[in-house]
Amino acid sequence: MTDMGRLSVALVHHPCVNKEGRIVTTSVTTLDVHDFARLCRTYAVADLFIVTPLPAQRRLVERLSAHWLTGFGAACNPSRKEALTGVKVIDSIEAIYDNYRFLGRKEPKLAVTSAQKGDGVTGYDEGRALLAASPETLLLFGTGFGLADEVMERADIRLAPIEGIDGFNHLSVRCAAAIILDRLRGAR
Repeated sequence: MTDMGRLSVALVHHPCVNKEGRIVTTSVTTLDVHDFARLCRTYAVADLFIVTPLPAQRRLVERLSAHWLTGFGAACNPSRKEALTGVKVIDSIEAIYDNYRFLGRKEPKLAVTSAQKGDGVTGYDEGRALLAASPETLLLFGTGFGLADEVMERADIRLAPIEGIDGFNHLSVRCAAAIILDRLRGAR
């Protein structure tokens, strides 16, 4: 995709908020890992970071990935293997930036998503243009009830929430990510 900048995605499990607005660490689900990996491969996302500070949760992702990359799953489902090659499990958002620095990559523009409406949101046509013009973008998806305010405040781009027809607004992160990536990177 020569007309698009390099895009990395992070599925963030900390710092997120719960329904009371408290900062929490959410649980990794294996469905999210599979679905995000396939989604990211479909839309030519360079890296998929699964962010969790919990060692047991990181081991779960590593075990799942190993099954599909080198275990029985690799021979059984080559498409799944291809999709999971871009998965990196990491303990914090800051560690993603450390990864960029270690690899000698430019610090990315930070784009965030939220189901909440707010000031200064960017629509998808504008977001598509901004991502295409940036050499590096990191797009964060929060779990639970979304990313903590401290993360949202660091963003260069805050994408508009996905709005349905009648005001109901409680998509799974997998569904929202699919819609958002299609709007930002899908064929037009």
